[in-house]
Amino acid sequence: MLDFNHRPKLSEEISVLIDKALTIQNEQQTPRDYLGASRLGVGCNRALQFEYTKTQKDEGQNFSGKILRIFQAGHVFEELAIKWLRDTGFELVTNKANGDQFGFSVVGGKIKGHIDGVITSAPNELNLKFPMLWECKSLNNKSWNDTVKKGLVISKPIYAAQIAIYQAYMESSIPDISKNPALFTAINKDTAEIHFELIPFDKSLAQSLSDKAVKILTATEAGELLPRISSDSSYFECRFCPWSERCFNLKF
Repeated sequence: MLDFNHRPKLSEEISVLIDKALTIQNEQQTPRDYLGASRLGVGCNRALQFEYTKTQKDEGQNFSGKILRIFQAGHVFEELAIKWLRDTGFELVTNKANGDQFGFSVVGGKIKGHIDGVITSAPNELNLKFPMLWECKSLNNKSWNDTVKKGLVISKPIYAAQIAIYQAYMESSIPDISKNPALFTAINKDTAEIHFELIPFDKSLAQSLSDKAVKILTATEAGELLPRISSDSSYFECRFCPWSERCFNLKF
């Protein structure tokens, strides 16, 4: 008889099935047809062009099941943070009356973004101002500690850029949201520690990101390929770019 209590490969077998299901679900989703505002902090304009045009990634660079699990786990942490804040007395709105997520669409829908939420009130002793943008990230222990030590702007400039562009573009639908600092929340996925940080609106950063987005769209529509961030394929961002091989093999 088979001993079902001793199957060393059982964990691997089930994990493979889960990853396969997640990969199929991800492939069935409609690809973005716009430039995601949350991505404008990425350093390489060419990489953003590839992303915007849905250029095929290098072999083996599509999201793995493990990465998709990490993404989904991040949503769970976000839901926990929402509950914790509401239980504490925060008025945190994450969806419109019709159930849609708060967001914006500009340049004829070519640039879009969706925010995590808006805080409209909080315990008086915190002395916060409203409305305020709320953004949440879950980070591993090393990344979380670096964020706490250095602050969001230095440790995670891509997230800081995301907040700035959100504050700018949400102003038309939520007046004064750019006048008040955003509340950034980071959850340590390993220890469940929480970090909160107020992020004032950086108008100059938001403007530079908006100009960057227009530059990417204009160049793409003109068939112009913008310069890569480095001419060295061993450069950090290039080594981890899903289009690195394609990018450095292009002939001009």
